Amino acid sequence: MFRYKNYVYEVYKERSISKAAANLYISQPSLSARIIKVEEELGMPIFDRSTSPLRLTEFGKIYIKAIEDVRAIEKSVEGFVNDMNTLHAGELSVGSSNIYAAYTLPPIIAKFKEKYPDIKITLIDGNSDMIESLLSANKVDMVIGNGSYDSALYDREIYSEETILLAVPKAFTGCESVLKYALDEECIRTKGYKSADCPAVQLSAFKDIPFIMLKPNNDTRVRGDKMCREAGFRPKIALEVHQQATAYMIATTNMGATFISDTLVHKMPSFENMAYYKIDSAISDRDIYFYFKKNKYKTRVMQEFMRFISNEAAQGDEK
Repeated sequence: MFRYKNYVYEVYKERSISKAAANLYISQPSLSARIIKVEEELGMPIFDRSTSPLRLTEFGKIYIKAIEDVRAIEKSVEGFVNDMNTLHAGELSVGSSNIYAAYTLPPIIAKFKEKYPDIKITLIDGNSDMIESLLSANKVDMVIGNGSYDSALYDREIYSEETILLAVPKAFTGCESVLKYALDEECIRTKGYKSADCPAVQLSAFKDIPFIMLKPNNDTRVRGDKMCREAGFRPKIALEVHQQATAYMIATTNMGATFISDTLVHKMPSFENMAYYKIDSAISDRDIYFYFKKNKYKTRVMQEFMRFISNEAAQGDEK
């Protein structure tokens, strides 16, 4: 219906086929043929050719109005696409583990919003199963986390890495021999424990003390159980909780040791009654990824957000 709308509109503006043809750099007969073709397809004349200059028929007035409406829609869409490409418009919904949603992402999102104030960002936190279900249902555009997502359904890109440490109340007897391996405040602040020169402890030194563990299937719990098995014991679980921050705060009451990511160690206050240890296990280090559905188109907003927070993470590691 609107295949030759630009030709029709040019004739309407000029009120002359010859003038419109000159503006369009085509011959007058060719333009006339195209106008006639449109009128034949529509079944009604657009122009009253008995007058000079040309005038619109009653139907022609309706058709020209429709062309103007279509052009307005096209212009609006083009403007929106341009705004999205220049990050003057757009939306992004992000799913994340509770730790990243509570402690890591808010200040980064605030900086991103300072740079791109017109971008609307929604942050949803939850456990791994919850945020994966949101991603599967297209209720979030991407997820930041360390879950084991099905590679047949999801793509991923590296975001950062973190280390699982062990936080142990100093009050526990039987652990005095390993206190010399406790990380000092400077080592924690600068992430000096990532160096191969920083000594790690054998988890077997803590086999007789209680542990505060996360619920089963959580990645930190899975790794904690495996590291204990590697050390030849099963942890004595005093309490199971859902959140790593909760486990940590309970541990500070001298109730038990707990596995804690260095991400959380750096975001939460340290406690004088706690000792922090690097664990002698290859699985104490893990990668954090951006996850998104397989073959999902990454919008300009997604690409810039991923680049932005990856740079923030890299700068944080350099400090």
